[in-house]
Amino acid sequence: MRSRAATYPLLAVLAWGAMFPILASALTRVDPLNLTTARYLLAAVILVAILLLREGSAALRTGGRGVELVVLGVVGFAGFNLLTNLALEHAAPQQISLFVATTPVVTQLVRWARDGVRPKPLLLALSLVALLGVGLVITRGSLAGLGQFGLGGLMMIGAVLGWGIYTHGASRFGAWSPLRFTTLTALAGTAAMLAASIGADAVGWQHAPAAADLVAITPQLAYAVIVAAVVAVLAWNTGVQRLGAANAALFMNLVPVTTFVVQIARGYRPEAVELVGAAITIAALVAANLATRARTRSSSLPQSSAVTDPIAVVDPVAVAVR
Repeated sequence: MRSRAATYPLLAVLAWGAMFPILASALTRVDPLNLTTARYLLAAVILVAILLLREGSAALRTGGRGVELVVLGVVGFAGFNLLTNLALEHAAPQQISLFVATTPVVTQLVRWARDGVRPKPLLLALSLVALLGVGLVITRGSLAGLGQFGLGGLMMIGAVLGWGIYTHGASRFGAWSPLRFTTLTALAGTAAMLAASIGADAVGWQHAPAAADLVAITPQLAYAVIVAAVVAVLAWNTGVQRLGAANAALFMNLVPVTTFVVQIARGYRPEAVELVGAAITIAALVAANLATRARTRSSSLPQSSAVTDPIAVVDPVAVAVR
């Protein structure tokens, strides 16, 4: 039964890992803000339809928590997805995926800042090791490559921090179904994305896509909406409920592996130092997640980890580009 439950987060992270190269190819035709907005306008419609079918119109009510939902939706959905798409214009998909894989660790740090629950020193040390691995991939082992970190890296730091705040905030909605929480925060985030896109178009920062551009990226958009923003999100939330957040979060380390495989299949040939850096990052994050899972398990006994898990990871990429 537990191995069957593991197929849900596995499906989600494989879908998200393949998403970065797919979205990067779409950015050649549509600006990042407009691409993100188009993706989530469509995804929000689908999520609302599913929510109405499963839980009825009452599930669309905020229960007096509208401000909190708006803040989390703007910081999480809008902030993460917009910054990630913008970062894809400045960094390679495999580099972006390594940043996204640090989401579980960043969430622990957010929990420390907001709740005073200090992570183990080992977790902090492993976090630094993971960032070292990211640095090796970005710079390819050369100090001259530090400039490549640049704007894309800074955007991804902000994106992952925003998603860490969103993920931590989800723990305050334990009485809600993952579908309801995801849908209502997605609606708030989508509204923010739409406002940002309209403003950017108005001042000339970007240009509204022509119909031909949208037609040209239909396959990428279909994947990003149906597979990555609906199927993967629901699969992820199901996995979190059945395995617990700490166990499910461990699967996030497969995101950069998937992205690297996709890029290599498309003809990219990574240098040895990039592979070493990716291996260091993934190994450090696996160790950090195992340490977190062990700590969560020991603190929650004799209760079920799926119920008492202190962090409700909802959609690390719906994530992802999101």
